[in-house]
Amino acid sequence: MPGGSMHKVTLPEREGWRAKAEELGFTFADMHGEPYWDESSAYQFTLREIEDDLEDPATELHSMCREAVARIVTDEQLMTKLGIPQQHMDLVANSWSRGEPELYGRFDFAYDGTGPAKLLEYNADTPTSLYESASFQWSWLEDQLAADVLRDGDDQFNGIHEALIERFKALFDPGTDLHFTAAAGNPEDYGTVEALGWAARAADLGAHYTDLEKIGISKDGQFLDDQDRVIGILFKLYPWEDLLRDDYGDNVAGAGCLMLEPAWKAVVSNKGLLPVLWEMFEGHPNLLPAFFEADIAEAMAGHATGPDAFDRARDVLSAGHVSKPIFSREGAGVKIIEHGTQTEASTNQDYAQYPRIVQGYAPLTEFDGFRPIIGAWMVGEACAGIGIREDRSRITQDLSRFKPHFIRD
Repeated sequence: MPGGSMHKVTLPEREGWRAKAEELGFTFADMHGEPYWDESSAYQFTLREIEDDLEDPATELHSMCREAVARIVTDEQLMTKLGIPQQHMDLVANSWSRGEPELYGRFDFAYDGTGPAKLLEYNADTPTSLYESASFQWSWLEDQLAADVLRDGDDQFNGIHEALIERFKALFDPGTDLHFTAAAGNPEDYGTVEALGWAARAADLGAHYTDLEKIGISKDGQFLDDQDRVIGILFKLYPWEDLLRDDYGDNVAGAGCLMLEPAWKAVVSNKGLLPVLWEMFEGHPNLLPAFFEADIAEAMAGHATGPDAFDRARDVLSAGHVSKPIFSREGAGVKIIEHGTQTEASTNQDYAQYPRIVQGYAPLTEFDGFRPIIGAWMVGEACAGIGIREDRSRITQDLSRFKPHFIRD
């Protein structure tokens, strides 16, 4: 068992769990010919680890991210570095100044029970794995307690569904209609928006789903669903970096539609946030050193205008670091460099055209051949639970597995 008390334990699987998953609409429990949901083992934590090492740091980091937004949206140069198109900078900045509300997000941490959790990235706009985190792993806990596989008193850090209900109640009056959208034909994306719709309905709100491709625009420039109803509030599982670059992005400002997540999330949902956080809070125990590659290149060429980014990054560059495009999904475009040599890289180069950052390398501890990442779910401004994905690779990719967890003291 590595370091602290967090460890992985082998447990009997529930009889017929796949049939139960199918019945509940969890149709992506197996993906790409591999198990995605994997309950042959689970991760065990102490309450102290959850509260002190994950929950409290996530809440603090969220507050730090909001401080970063307040700075970024007033700095055109930073907005450019974070890939915000010039023509949409006002949309992003005005979204923040109006106080448009956020719903949820997920911090991804490297953590093994020893030392502080290290922030790898913040999925602030379109995080998936919500259904399996909020719902299916909770039903796993209840079933395993009932079967005496787990002990009386074992628990799980998982108030995600309840927190979403309370968040919806805080934001909208009963009876308010919300629309939800995601790309058609993607069960994982649909599972996420349905988990949100379920919470919205439990908060006495209307919840209507429309495939992303079926959303139209009225003559007045308003968004319409597939039944030609005007969309006043829209949760879109479609990232801002794509929306701001396609034709629909030109319609957002004038559509009179409250977007969830709001446009200001565009500056925290990409990895360009990480160098900004490091500059603002350098040395924070939950942050890894991070820098824009372009700043380092300018410094090396003698064109730096501020503090020498190369000097600040020298230790990171000479030791282990990771190079990441500011936009990517499922590890795409990520490279691991150790002592000047690339030792691992994603084969997916879909995001190769985007600017990159350099981040200090935090090795993921191996448990039985897999390396876990802890996803800490934020609802509103508080951490409400965790979900764990693990991968055989050092770069967590699309063949990662979702693992349940429990707390035992």
